[in-house]
Amino acid sequence: MSPTKSLPPAGLMRRLGALFYDSLIIIAIEMMAAGIVIAILHAFLAMGVFSVAPYADVSDLLTNHPIWSPIYTLYLALVWVCFFVFFWTRAGQTLGMRAWKIQIRNADGSPISTTQALIRLATSGFGLANLTVPFDPQKRGFHDIWAKTQVVVLPKVR
Repeated sequence: MSPTKSLPPAGLMRRLGALFYDSLIIIAIEMMAAGIVIAILHAFLAMGVFSVAPYADVSDLLTNHPIWSPIYTLYLALVWVCFFVFFWTRAGQTLGMRAWKIQIRNADGSPISTTQALIRLATSGFGLANLTVPFDPQKRGFHDIWAKTQVVVLPKVR
């Protein structure tokens, strides 16, 4: 990886474009993750392993049960977090970031750590932290400042 000093920082529109792409991917992944749990519970229901009573069906159980609902929500949140942490720490890019040719790095050009990825995710405000990019001289989002990361525009491949 080359140092970020030679690469320009990513602007707001490029970041929001990547965020939009990633949102579509996350929705699909969350649907698959939810579908797996629902399919397994329907299989258990068909085998007679458990009953959803007094709930109408498996979906109602996962939405309204005092214990299973928070566990299911935590599972879906964990899938979401793992998506970003995996991509940010491995390649410095999610699939949306790759499409928009931007990358997250440390100031020296090295990949970010898991701790930095978690800090960045926790302070991102679901993308609202990018609204500070136009006001920061180094074009950093609030989450980049906290995690000590930089988002740069990658050069075009020749």
